[in-house]
Amino acid sequence: MDIENRLQHLAIIMDGNRRWAKQRGLPVAVGHRQGAKTLEQICRDAKDLGIKYLTVYAFSTENWHRGADEVKALMNLLREYLKTGLDELQKNKVRIIFIGERYMLDDDIVDHMCEIERKTAENDEFTLCMAISYGARQEIVSAVRSLVKLASDGQLNAQDVDEKLLEEYLYTKDIPNPDLLVRTSGEQRISNYLLWQIAYSELYFSDVLWPDFDRTELEKIIQNYKTRERRYGKK
Repeated sequence: MDIENRLQHLAIIMDGNRRWAKQRGLPVAVGHRQGAKTLEQICRDAKDLGIKYLTVYAFSTENWHRGADEVKALMNLLREYLKTGLDELQKNKVRIIFIGERYMLDDDIVDHMCEIERKTAENDEFTLCMAISYGARQEIVSAVRSLVKLASDGQLNAQDVDEKLLEEYLYTKDIPNPDLLVRTSGEQRISNYLLWQIAYSELYFSDVLWPDFDRTELEKIIQNYKTRERRYGKK
């Protein structure tokens, strides 16, 4: 495979948990729990298939407007993962980073996030990036505010601002941009996800609901990706 077409970084919008539960007459919380199990397995599969970075949309800033019971269930599921997931991350040498508006989360969740980031920071075989309380527009605004502050403090001139500098103030500054963005459940929207980073990413929309997403579907998507010619606007 051409080195420019190697799938190094996969980004996923994990969509369909609620529909999966509804189709089975189950509470929405059951769908989210099954989706969490799917994520654990897909992390193993992605690592096994040679992918180095996986970024997943776990909870958007817009998701805060969902029903209070659903939001509470999602936050408790996150708490559970943060408390119990470290051993497996360490065993498999997985680094985890979190991106998003942390100030919107409860303090105990933020504390656990910081702790797990610190303890997995030296793991170098695979990076899982979880977008929680995340919105791409907010991320770009935050980066711009940081640059404006530097300018107002006399540390930056306007002519120094370019794409490379702005990227240094995005939440994803430590990882490469995604090669491929996948959205599950048949929806074909970006939904305020990694708007800057996916400027030249390939896109794939899968009809599979996220709780049913498996290695077979992932392998099919990877094979499809390998057939594409990445042009980056140059051809």
